[in-house]
Amino acid sequence: MSKNEADPRFPILRELGRKILWLSTWTIHHANHVRSSSDGLKVGGHQASSASLSTILTALYLAVLRPQDRVAVKPHASPVFHAIQYLFGRQTREKLEAFRAYGGAQSYPSRTKDTDDVDFSTGSVGLGVAQTLFASLVQDYVHSHGWAGDRPEGRMIALVGDAEMDEGNIFEALLEGWKQGLRNTWWIIDYNRQSLDAVVREGLFDRFEAIFAAFGWDVVVLKYGSLQDAAFAEPGGERLRTWIDTCPNQLYSALTFQGGAAWRRRLMDDLGDQGAVTALIERRSDDELQALMSNLGGHDLPNLIQAFERIDHDRPVVFIAYTIKGFGLPLAGHKDNHAGLLTPTQLEGFQAGMKVRPGHEWDRFEGLPGDPADYERFLAEVPFFREGPRRFAAPVIPVPETFPVPTQPSISTQQGFGLILNDLARADSDFADRIVTTSPDVTVSTNLGPFVNRRGLFARAEMKDLFRSERIPSTFSWDFGPKGQHMELGIAEMNLFLMLSALGLSRSLFGARLLPVGTLYDPFISRGLDALNYACYQDARFLLVATPSGVALAPEGGAHQSIGTPLIGMAQDGLASFEPAFVDELSVAMRWAFQHMQREAGPDAGPLDDPDAAGGSVYLRLSTRSLAQPQREMNGDLAVGIIAGAYWMRKPGPNAEVVVAYQGTPAPEAIAAVGLMSEDRRDVGLLAVTSADRLHAGWNAATRARERGFVGARSHVERLLAEVPRNCGLVTVLDGHPATLSWLGSVAGHRVRALGVERFGQTGTIDDLFRHYGIDAEGIARAAEAIAPGRPIRHLRRVG
Repeated sequence: MSKNEADPRFPILRELGRKILWLSTWTIHHANHVRSSSDGLKVGGHQASSASLSTILTALYLAVLRPQDRVAVKPHASPVFHAIQYLFGRQTREKLEAFRAYGGAQSYPSRTKDTDDVDFSTGSVGLGVAQTLFASLVQDYVHSHGWAGDRPEGRMIALVGDAEMDEGNIFEALLEGWKQGLRNTWWIIDYNRQSLDAVVREGLFDRFEAIFAAFGWDVVVLKYGSLQDAAFAEPGGERLRTWIDTCPNQLYSALTFQGGAAWRRRLMDDLGDQGAVTALIERRSDDELQALMSNLGGHDLPNLIQAFERIDHDRPVVFIAYTIKGFGLPLAGHKDNHAGLLTPTQLEGFQAGMKVRPGHEWDRFEGLPGDPADYERFLAEVPFFREGPRRFAAPVIPVPETFPVPTQPSISTQQGFGLILNDLARADSDFADRIVTTSPDVTVSTNLGPFVNRRGLFARAEMKDLFRSERIPSTFSWDFGPKGQHMELGIAEMNLFLMLSALGLSRSLFGARLLPVGTLYDPFISRGLDALNYACYQDARFLLVATPSGVALAPEGGAHQSIGTPLIGMAQDGLASFEPAFVDELSVAMRWAFQHMQREAGPDAGPLDDPDAAGGSVYLRLSTRSLAQPQREMNGDLAVGIIAGAYWMRKPGPNAEVVVAYQGTPAPEAIAAVGLMSEDRRDVGLLAVTSADRLHAGWNAATRARERGFVGARSHVERLLAEVPRNCGLVTVLDGHPATLSWLGSVAGHRVRALGVERFGQTGTIDDLFRHYGIDAEGIARAAEAIAPGRPIRHLRRVG
C-alpha cells in the first residue's frame, strides 16, 4: 500500500484502528470500573502499553499478515489482540467482559487458556520474543524434511517492548540464530521509550541498531509519520527534524502529555525567530501541532504498511518503531502511565471523542462512519483470517510395541538411554525419522553421540565432517545436512528449552508432528527453568533427559550435583517426571513417554480426573552411576507399576515393622539395608519408586474423585500401601531432596523418616558422599532403628 490516502483500503483501516483502540481501552476500563469486584483488588490491564502498539497491530493483522505467519504479541498489548480477534468473530463479548476474570480473556495471550487465535503464549517477558526465532528454525527443519506439504513458509513475528529488550534470553537467542542461519523472522520493537519504572536511556536505539546489525539482521527504523515527513519537506522542516532527533526522551514524553500549547512554547523557545521554522510552527493550531509532534512512525498506518510490504526477502528484520506510550489516550506520554488507568471522567471524554453511545460500548462498528456492511466485507477479505482456523492437527506417530533393553550386567541409566535411542535409530520407520534431538553443547557427555552418528546433524546446507574427510580417527561423525535429526545448540539452557518448546509445538504451528528429545546436565535445569515453565504452559511436547544428577556425580563437586530437581519434576505442570534406577525401567518409561507426548485431551477424562488424559512432556532424571542390573522378565504388572510410579521389589509381610522406599541411584544401598535389617527383623518391605511425581499425581486425583462422590476411587500408591501394616515405619531415600518422598506417610498414616540430600554437594567418591549424607546402607538401617525401634543391628557402625 502506498502513502496515498486515496487508496480505498486506507479509510476503512484507519477507522477500524480507532475501533480497536476503543475496544481495548474499554475492555480494561470495564474490568476495573464497571464490573463488580468481590475482593476490591485492582484488575489492571495496561491501557497505555496497549495503546502504543494499537496502530502496529492494526497494520499487521488487517493488511500485512498471511495465514502462514505466526505472531508473538507483546504481553501488555493483549487487550489490543483480543479486540482484533473480537472484530473478526474469534473472541466473544462474554470473554471480553470477563477480561482478567475467571473464564475470561487472559491477561496475556495464552495458547492454552484463550479461545481466540493465539500463536505463541507471552507473559514471561522476553520468552515469546525468542520463541519466534526458534520457531523459524523449526519451520526450516520441517520444510527441509519434506513434511510441510504445500504450505508456504511463514514469517515468525514478535512484537517487543523496548524495556523487554533488557532480557538476557533475547540476546542468547540472537547469537544462536546467527549460528543457525536464521530466516523469516521479524521483530518489531515498540520503542515508546518508557518502562515500568522509568523513561529509557538516551540513545538506546543506537545500541539496538548496532546489536542487530552485528548479528546479520536488517534494521528498519520507523521514526517519522506521514505528517512529519510532509512537515520536513516544508521550509524550515530540516531544523524541526534536527530538534526532534536531539530531543531527550523524558522531554518528548512530557511535552506529549502536556499537549499542543506546551509543544508551541518549547519549540518557539528553542527554534523561534528563525524565519521559516517559526512560520512552520505558527501555521498550525495547538491541536494540529500536537498531531504533528505525536505522529511518530509507529502510529502512522501508511508508513507502517509500506515499510512492512517493502520486505521482499527472507533475511531476519528488526523494525525499531518509534511510538508514544498511551498514544491516543489522555495519559499519553506521562511517565507514570504504565499501570495507570483512565478515570471514569477521562473515559467519558474519550468515549465521546470516539462517538460511542452509552450502552453501545461493545457494538463492533459503533461510532464508525458509513455502512457497517462495508466493514464486514472488508474484514471478510483480510488475508490473515480468510482461510479459517490456523492451528493444525497432526496424526499420531505409531510407537513400537516394545523398546530395546540393553543387556550389560552393569550399566548406568545415562548409558542405557544412549543405547536405547541408538537402537531405535537403526529402524527404518516413521517413528525413528520423527525423533529430533537437541542439546546445549553436551551432546556427547549426555550419550546422544551414537544417535547423532547414525542420524546426522541438521543444517539447511550440507557440511561434511572435515576430520573424517582428512582421515583423522574420531569416535564421532558430525555431518550436517537438510535431513539430519540433531539440532546442536550453544551452551545456553534457556535456548534449549525454547528450542524444545518450538519443536514440541510443530504439530500445531506447521502441521508436522515431531518427537523432540533434549538433553542437559540435571543441575542446570534451574538455569532454564523459566523457559521450561513457558514451554509447558504452551503445551509443547518433548522428552527432557537430564543427566548426570545428584551427588552420585561424585568427583564433580557441588556445582554439578543437583538436589532440588526431583521437586521441580513434581511441581511442574505439564511435565511427568521419572527417575528409574535400572535400564529395563528406563526402557518402559521411554516408550510411555513417546506415547504421552502425543496424547491429546479427550471429552471423557474419567472419574479419577486422570492426569494422563491430556498428555504432556516427560522428564527423565538419569545418572552416570553404573548399577548391577536385575535379571527379570518385564511382565505386564511390572510395566504398569513402573509407569504408575512404584512397584514392590520385595513385598512386606504381615508382621513388617519397616518398609524402605527408594528412588533412583541409591537402589543398591536400599537393597543392602533391607538385607541388614532382615537379620533381625521379619517381613521388611522394599518399594521401588520410579516416579514420585506420578505416584503423587495419582493420589491427588483419587482424593479429588472421592471428594466428588466417587467413593471407590483408589490410586496406585494407596493400593500398594494397603499391604503395609499401620504400625509399620517408612524410610524413604533418594539422591535428591528428601521432601520428594516424605509425603508417603500421609497416604495411609505411616510414620516416615525421609532421607536425602539437603546441602550443597562436594567432591569425593560415591561411597564417601552417600555415607556423609546418610543415604548409604547403614544410614538407611539407622533411620529404620530410629523410626521403628527393634533389636539393634549387630553390624552397624557407631556414628556421631
